[in-house]
Amino acid sequence: MVKVRAEQPLHFDGSINLELWLRQLNEKNPEINLARIREVCDLSQQAEEKAIATNSVWSAGQSSFKTGLGMADILTELYVDEDGLVAALIYRAVRENQLTLNHVKKNFGKNVADLVQGVLRMAAISNIQFGSNKPVLGENVDQLEQARRMLVALVDDVRVALIKLAERTCAIRNIAKSSPEKRLKLAREIFDIYAPLAHRLGIGHLKWELEDIAFRYLEPVSYKRIAHLLDEKRTVRLEYIERIIASLQQKLHAFKIQATINGRAKHIYSIWRKMRNKGISFSEVYDVRAVRILVPGINDCYRVLGVVHNLWRNVPYEFDDYIATPKENGYRSLHTAVVGPEGKVLEIQIRTDEMHEEAELGVCSHWQYKTPDKNDEPQAYEERISWLRQILDWQEELGDVSGLAKDLLNEVNLDRIYVFTPEGHVIDMMPGSTSVDFAYRVHTEIGHKCRGSKVNGRVVPLNYVLKSGDQIEIIVGDEIEPRREWLHAHLGYVTTSRARAKIQSWFGNRTKRKNIEEGLRLLTAELHHLSIDQLEWSKLLQVMDYDREDDLFAAIGSGDINALDVLELAALDILELHSDNNKNLSEGVSNGSKYHESTVSVSGIGEFAHIISSCCKPLAGDSIVGVIDDEKIVHVHLQDCIQAFRADSYGRLMRLDWEKDTRRRLPVTIEVEAYDRPGLLHEVTGVFFEEKTNIIAMNSLTDKDSNSVSVTMVMEVKSLNQLLRTLEKIEQLQNVITARRTVSS
Repeated sequence: MVKVRAEQPLHFDGSINLELWLRQLNEKNPEINLARIREVCDLSQQAEEKAIATNSVWSAGQSSFKTGLGMADILTELYVDEDGLVAALIYRAVRENQLTLNHVKKNFGKNVADLVQGVLRMAAISNIQFGSNKPVLGENVDQLEQARRMLVALVDDVRVALIKLAERTCAIRNIAKSSPEKRLKLAREIFDIYAPLAHRLGIGHLKWELEDIAFRYLEPVSYKRIAHLLDEKRTVRLEYIERIIASLQQKLHAFKIQATINGRAKHIYSIWRKMRNKGISFSEVYDVRAVRILVPGINDCYRVLGVVHNLWRNVPYEFDDYIATPKENGYRSLHTAVVGPEGKVLEIQIRTDEMHEEAELGVCSHWQYKTPDKNDEPQAYEERISWLRQILDWQEELGDVSGLAKDLLNEVNLDRIYVFTPEGHVIDMMPGSTSVDFAYRVHTEIGHKCRGSKVNGRVVPLNYVLKSGDQIEIIVGDEIEPRREWLHAHLGYVTTSRARAKIQSWFGNRTKRKNIEEGLRLLTAELHHLSIDQLEWSKLLQVMDYDREDDLFAAIGSGDINALDVLELAALDILELHSDNNKNLSEGVSNGSKYHESTVSVSGIGEFAHIISSCCKPLAGDSIVGVIDDEKIVHVHLQDCIQAFRADSYGRLMRLDWEKDTRRRLPVTIEVEAYDRPGLLHEVTGVFFEEKTNIIAMNSLTDKDSNSVSVTMVMEVKSLNQLLRTLEKIEQLQNVITARRTVSS
C-alpha cells in the first residue's frame, strides 16, 4: 500500500519540533535508542548553523538537517535499523563538508561511517551526463544500463542503497524552487537511475513517487493532462480501493475462500506510459485502480473469479487467463476488468501464492518482464538484485538482519566494477583492474602513452586497484611506448587479458623490427665473408619460401633459422659461388631440374654415372639400390623406395653402397687482414686444426709502416657452412680485422 508522506512537526515559529519528531519515531520503532538519535540530530543541526555563520551552506539552498529528518522518515517505513537512520541523519552534513567522516566514525562508530562513505560513493552517479532535453523514452540505453549496474555494484550493504534512494527522494521533493536546468537534470537522473533501482528492489511506493515527480518536470504538458483526467485525488482513489478490498473480503469469507487481498492506485506516469505504448485513450485504461487477490490453489483462482464476476459486471474483452496459457516468460495469473461501485472500472488480478512468488522473484518477476533490454543482464548483477530484495523482505519481518546480509553477500559473485571517465561516462571493468587496465580499456593508444593517473582528483600509482565509483583521468605522454615492467605479474600493473595482449603485441612488433635489423646485419655479414656485395633478393625469397624480405630477416634475427643455413641452401641457385677450380661449394641442393648431380661417392656402379633420386632422397649411410635407365645412368634410391620397384624396373636393379669418404673437399681461397702481432699466424692455423680443415697453400705479406699483415690461404672445405664457420672463428681472433673469401679474376 502506498504511504502518503507527512511533513516534520513544526513549532509555531516554523522551526522543527525535534522532540515531537523523536516521539513519533519512537512510536514506529520502540526499540530505537532515542538518546543516540537525538545526539546525531543535535550534531547535524549544529554543523548546519556553523555553516550558515561561515556562509558555507549547501549550494542548493536546502537544509542538511531537515533533509536528514526526511530521509529518516522514509527509511523508518522501510524498517532500516538504527545505524542506518543515524547515517541518513548525518549524510548530507558530511556530503556538504560540514562534518568529516573521521568525526562521524569517532562519535557514532565505524559501521555508521562505512554506510555514509558507501552513499558518498554512490553519489558519483551524478557525474553522468544526462540529456536535459531528451524525451522520457529516448535515453541512451547502454550508458544508463551501465550506470544502473554500477549502482548495484557499489552496494555491499542494502542500507546504502536505501539511504541513497531516500536522499534522492527528498531531493526531488524539494526541487520545485530550483532553476529549470537543475530541475531537469535531477528529474532525468531520478527517472533514468533511481526510479528503476527502486522498482527492481520492489519498493513500489518510492518508485511511483519518483517516477511521477520526475515525469512532472520532464513532460509537464502530459503530466497536467493526465492529472486533469483523473477526476479525484490520489488519497480518494486509495480510500476507494480500501472499500473494494473490504467488500471482497466479506464475500470471499462467505464462500469460505482463504485469500490475501491488496490494492493500488495506478500513478500518473504509469497511466501515460500505458496510453502511449498501447495507443489507447484514458477511458481505456482499466487498471487505474487495481486489486490483487492471492489464494492457496489453482481451483481457488477460478472460484474467486466467479465471485468477482457475480459481484460486479465484467468489461468485455478485458479478461486474460494466463494460468491456462502462461506468457512466454512463464508468468501466470488471471486478469479481469470490472465495473465496480460508483461505476468506476478496476482491474482484478487473481493468482496463487506460488505464482505470486514466481512472478516477484522468479524469471518472470514484475520488474523483469516489464523492463526492456533485459537479455544482457549479467548473472552477478541479477544475484545482487535478488540479494537486495531478499534482505528487504527479511528486514520487514525480522528487523536488523545485517548478519544474514553479510552471509548472503559472500555467496554473490559480483564480476564487474563500474568507474567514470573524466567526461562522466561509465566504464565497466573486471574487479582488481588498475589504472593501466583502464587506459587500455578506453583506447589502445591511451594505454601505450600512459604515464600516470589521477583517481578522484588525486595522483595515484599506475598499479592502483580501482573501485566502483572512482573517476579516473589518465596522464599521457607524447611517445607511444608502454613499459615492459607492466607485464611483470608481481608488480600488479596489469590484471586484464585485454591490456596484457595490447602490451605484448606492441613489444612483439618492436621485437620484430629489431629482429629484422639483426637478421639483415647477420646475413649481410655472411655475404661479406663470401665477397658477395649484391644479391637478387627475390630469388633468395623464392628458394627460402618467404613472401617478404622482412619475414626472412626476422626469422634470422630471432634465431628461427641460421644465416649460414640460408646461404647453404641458396648457394647453388642464388649465390653461384665459384672457387678457383670448382663450380660450387653446396651439396645436395636442387637446381630446379628433376634430379641433381650428386657430389656424394657411391660404390658398386663401375664406370656408370649416377644421380641421387629426388623421390626418396637417400643420404650417406642409408641402405640404397640403383636403377639403370636407358641412358645408362644409375638412379640411386632407398632400398624400400616404391619407385625403385616399379614393373618396368625389373632386371635393371643393382645393389649399391656408399664409399667411406662421402664428401669431396673443395679448394677455396680466403684472405685475412689483421694487425700484426706475435703468434697471430699460429692462432689462425689453430682454427683450421679445430675445424679439421686442410691448408693447401698459404702466403703472407707484412706492411711495417701500418703494422698490418695480409694472409692469403687456399683451404679445402666440405661445405659452405664449414667455410663460413671457419671465417667467423678467424675474425674473432685478437687483432684480426676481416676474414673473407676472395674471388679469382
